Amino acid sequence: MSIFRTKNLDAMVAASRAPGGLKKVLGPFDLILMGIGAIVGTGIFVLTGTGALTAGPALTISFVIAALACGFAAMCYAEFASTVPVAGSIYTYSYATLGELVAWMIGWDLMLEYGLAASAVSVGWSGYFQSLISGFGLHVPQALSAAPGALPGVVTYFNLPAFVIMLVLTMLLSWGIRESARMNNVMVAIKVGVVLLFIVVGARHVQPANWQPFMPFGMTGTLSAAAIVFFAFIGFDAVTSAAEEVKRPERDLPIGIIGSLAGCTVLYVVVSAIMTGIVPFQNFKGVDHPVSLALKYAGENWVAGFVDLGAILGMTTVILVMSYGQTRIIFAMSRDGLLPKRLSSIHPKHGTPYFATWMVGIIFGLLAALIPLNVLTELINIGTLAAFSLVSIAIIILRKQRPDLHRAFRCPGVPVVPLLAVAFCLTLMAYLSAITWIAFGVWLVIGLVIYFTYARKNSLLNKQ
Repeated sequence: MSIFRTKNLDAMVAASRAPGGLKKVLGPFDLILMGIGAIVGTGIFVLTGTGALTAGPALTISFVIAALACGFAAMCYAEFASTVPVAGSIYTYSYATLGELVAWMIGWDLMLEYGLAASAVSVGWSGYFQSLISGFGLHVPQALSAAPGALPGVVTYFNLPAFVIMLVLTMLLSWGIRESARMNNVMVAIKVGVVLLFIVVGARHVQPANWQPFMPFGMTGTLSAAAIVFFAFIGFDAVTSAAEEVKRPERDLPIGIIGSLAGCTVLYVVVSAIMTGIVPFQNFKGVDHPVSLALKYAGENWVAGFVDLGAILGMTTVILVMSYGQTRIIFAMSRDGLLPKRLSSIHPKHGTPYFATWMVGIIFGLLAALIPLNVLTELINIGTLAAFSLVSIAIIILRKQRPDLHRAFRCPGVPVVPLLAVAFCLTLMAYLSAITWIAFGVWLVIGLVIYFTYARKNSLLNKQ
């Protein structure tokens, strides 16, 4: 059936290795730092507060559960990335194994994931920016400080800082930004340095009594928090988008994916333990800068200022990467004929998908300004969990379809590990709210309508 037509896997790999393509300059250390750079952002600086309200001190367990779900999926990603080192990540893998319809739905899903991730991180950026300037006696007007209903008992209409940072970074992306591995490494060093500073200073102010009761909302609260803080790990899959620029993708991509995920898990568990040990978890209600709040609570105001600045710099790069990733997914789908050609048109001067970049920036900037953070994160999580589930299923299918294919890295325990990834992801999805499921269902239905009315007949594979 035409909806299951696939791209030729061997032709895709050969094309990626042909001379004249992207420069292969990245090594394993670059990939690990790229993964940490994409992961460490709103998850550690913002969602630790939201998760603490749901799980209490057991937030540390929530992070471990979320990391396990990601870890099983990461094994599947690592096999795909080392076997098919082609740009496009999961969209490309799916097009080569599961067929066009599944690839379309995953691409449609990724558009939601990356776009809302940029929106959510910009909301976190706004909170830390306002915290930073308040130290200088400056304040954003209350009505323009947050999305409607974001702050209990406070009348707000529009998150102006979140909208502005989205537009500023959209402008930079539309002009064309050439980020080197060295610059990424510097930004990651700043972010990790800020986190380590918090750990060193905050550990002295921990009151073990704040960890009692450890699991105030039972296992249900712990799993619900895991479904929320799952967002904190989104980003390790961004490493696979660099597949064509890695010197030894067969070896280095699995190291980058798994190494960045493991490093971030350790940071998240330690930070959440210290944070809930300093501040009683009930005090994080309505707080979008929990790490700096914990330091202010401990009387370490000078360190809180460094955390605010580090969080702002760190989240700026995450917004940039997520916005970039989304525009490139749209660009790839448009180039394949699944979306209008206008979305893959290149600006003659800047050499970027100018129209697609500004469309993404404006739409998701408005979402950041008008939708509270908790709603954004749940929508991102359900989309990502669905995508991870499909990657895991695709590994099992590819093992059946192409047992002869050379695999530099083999996901251990197939089909058990991929099925565990699916089980963990579906379990976390079950703990998301009903409104999140409804919104996700509506998004998928819209995607199906567009596929059958436009994408299917305009696909380049269809024309061939």
